[in-house]
Amino acid sequence: QVQVAESGGGLVQVGGSLRLSCAASGRSFSSAAMGWFRQAPGKEREFVAAYSWSGGSTYYADSVKGRFTISRHNAKNEVYLQMNSLKPEDTAVYYCAVGSFLGYSGNYHKADFYDYWGQGTQVTVSS
Repeated sequence: QVQVAESGGGLVQVGGSLRLSCAASGRSFSSAAMGWFRQAPGKEREFVAAYSWSGGSTYYADSVKGRFTISRHNAKNEVYLQMNSLKPEDTAVYYCAVGSFLGYSGNYHKADFYDYWGQGTQVTVSS
């Protein structure tokens, strides 16, 4: 049974940093992209970042480019999101997701590309 679990959320002041972690278990995910999404109250879930299953390519939403960094450790089935220079608009529940096997990178920004999701971790940025 596949399980995905996020950790590392919390309350931080504007300009601060947080590092989210995501651990996936149940099988190897080395051939699947892994991504982060977020959902703020009253808004739709939106793409934040993704890490490809091959070649180490990374993808970011324009709103976080230059501030957030995604990384992954294949042997541990883990993906991380380093968030710097946080803004109040980054406040949301952050979700980790595991993509389809050998999936096409052009779909990484789409929520329905991902097969498995974590429960989410709250990130609150106070001003």
